[in-house]
Amino acid sequence: METNKIQKVGQIGVPVKLLDRAIQFYKDKLGLSLLFNTDSMAFFECNGLRLLLSLPEKDEFAYSSSVVYFQVKNIKETYETLVGNKVTFNDEPHMVAKVGQIETWMTFFKDTEGNTHALMSEVQAL
Repeated sequence: METNKIQKVGQIGVPVKLLDRAIQFYKDKLGLSLLFNTDSMAFFECNGLRLLLSLPEKDEFAYSSSVVYFQVKNIKETYETLVGNKVTFNDEPHMVAKVGQIETWMTFFKDTEGNTHALMSEVQAL
């Protein structure tokens, strides 16, 4: 039986409508490091994973992306910082699961292009 050759996810693509507006959101509001950009794409570093923002080449790629879950150490602190940066959240940080002594917390937000993403944090239960 052949083993899976896939090692990891190296890049996630997110469709955007206005690239400059999206670059400003991901760089200035979320605080991601912009690696480089072209007229139709921008690449951000996210701890070993590249996040690609791109103007869709075809209509079939112009729809909302999958949800990107950004892992953070302190979800409540990060949430407050991003609220201060005028990021629009759908909800407040809340626990979605508890397995043993580990709680998984999430909160969801929209980018400027209508894509829904989330912050997530796994913490030791008190």
